[in-house]
Amino acid sequence: QLQLVESGGGLVQPGGSLRLSCAASGFTLDYYAIKWFRQAPGKEREGVSCISSSGGFTKYADSVKGRFTISRDNAKSTVYLQMNSLKSEDTAVYYCAAAPSCLRNEYDYWGQGTQVTVSS
Repeated sequence: QLQLVESGGGLVQPGGSLRLSCAASGFTLDYYAIKWFRQAPGKEREGVSCISSSGGFTKYADSVKGRFTISRDNAKSTVYLQMNSLKSEDTAVYYCAAAPSCLRNEYDYWGQGTQVTVSS
C-alpha cells in the first residue's frame, strides 16, 4: 500500500520540543517535495513547512519561523519536522503530504496525521 506515515506526536509542555517524522511506505520520497500541514479543532488547515525533493529549498509559515526546522533523509525515505519552543497555539493534528513541488498545490499522497498537544 502506497502511503505516508507520520509519527512523533504527543503531549509536551510549552517551551518543549518534538520531532515529527513522515515516512514513505511502498514508494520512495526521492522525487517529491514534502509539505507539513496542521489543523486545529475548528480551524482551517494551515501549511506549516515544505522541503523540496533535494532538500535544497525550504519554506516556513511565519508562525513557526525560527522555531521549526524541516529536513529529509532520502536514504531513509523520511522527512522530519523538528519543533522547538512549542506554544499552546501549535496544538493540532499534523499531516504530511507529497507534492511535485513546494510551489504546487497538488498532492499525490497524504498521511493519516499525528496529534501534537502543547499544554502544561
